[in-house]
Amino acid sequence: MRRALAALGIGVGLLGSAVVSAPAQAASAVMAPLASTVPDAQQVAAFWLADAGANLKSATPYAVQTVVHGERTSAGVVPDGKPGLVAPSQDVLVKKVKTPVTSGKVFFVGADGQPHWCTGTAVVSAYRNLVATAGHCAFDTEGAAGTLGGLGKWVFVPGYSGGKTPEVLYVGRQAATHFDFDVYRDYDRDAAFVTVFNGVVSSSSGVLTDSGRLGDNVGGQGLAYNQPTASSVDVFGYPAGPNPDGTRPYTGQTLERSTGSTFAVGLLDLPADQPVGVDSPFTGEGSLGSSWLYRYSDDTRTGYLAGITISVSDTDGDNRYDASVSPYFDGEMYRVYSESTALQTGSIA
Repeated sequence: MRRALAALGIGVGLLGSAVVSAPAQAASAVMAPLASTVPDAQQVAAFWLADAGANLKSATPYAVQTVVHGERTSAGVVPDGKPGLVAPSQDVLVKKVKTPVTSGKVFFVGADGQPHWCTGTAVVSAYRNLVATAGHCAFDTEGAAGTLGGLGKWVFVPGYSGGKTPEVLYVGRQAATHFDFDVYRDYDRDAAFVTVFNGVVSSSSGVLTDSGRLGDNVGGQGLAYNQPTASSVDVFGYPAGPNPDGTRPYTGQTLERSTGSTFAVGLLDLPADQPVGVDSPFTGEGSLGSSWLYRYSDDTRTGYLAGITISVSDTDGDNRYDASVSPYFDGEMYRVYSESTALQTGSIA
């Protein structure tokens, strides 16, 4: 665990419009292969695309660590350096929609051998091939003790909606997370950045056709790190599970949006020094991996990734979830992101 909370105050907006400073020390990123070779990736794509996407349609929202007991605190977060922003990609012309086309579902096979899904988001990178999600939606925290391996048959489907067979599917090649999450299960580091191969579509005969790089097709959200707690963020995800009172306000079939203020939160049942929360009614199942976008623009459908949902909490005890929880994005999170951008992928068709 890294450090204790310090009272810095909250509610201050994010600053700057470009990378302000690079953290001084080297990162401790851990990489795990997902589909190491083109034949491996082709088999993964075939698994999800076969029978008109039957495995996609039968997948259930991942139910690992969906709920935590959290308490709002008056303490603030402790940056480990100067604040910085990485600008989003805004050069992709897409159909006019109200929600970001960078958002979608990540599908994988869990430790139980069954297909599951979380939320994921395309983020900007040099090779336009990067997806952000919760760390435990890319690394298997339910498997054998020891260092974490990647979850099986991992893919990203941007813009997934209504259980339809996807237009394009991107197979994960490599997942990156922080050393402390891999070795110590430090949930201040429960985030992952996954490089993906070029997208593919399948013909009626099962032949894969290359559809290009993820970032060329949907763009990429920016990244914010070492910022004061933001006054407001937009959360995008696919919530699907029930509230404690049994109500189910969401179906998980379409991308949902909530807007809320962020705050420091103390967790009673997860090892984390300085997680942050956001006012959000999202339920846990399905919303794991949801993006927290600061300065989100409805015109460009872009913003800065300032958090990723790792769990939800009922902080006021009314039997309905009112907060989503994320690691604080500091300089070490930026370094894991930066190291994950170095891998070039390519076509599997």
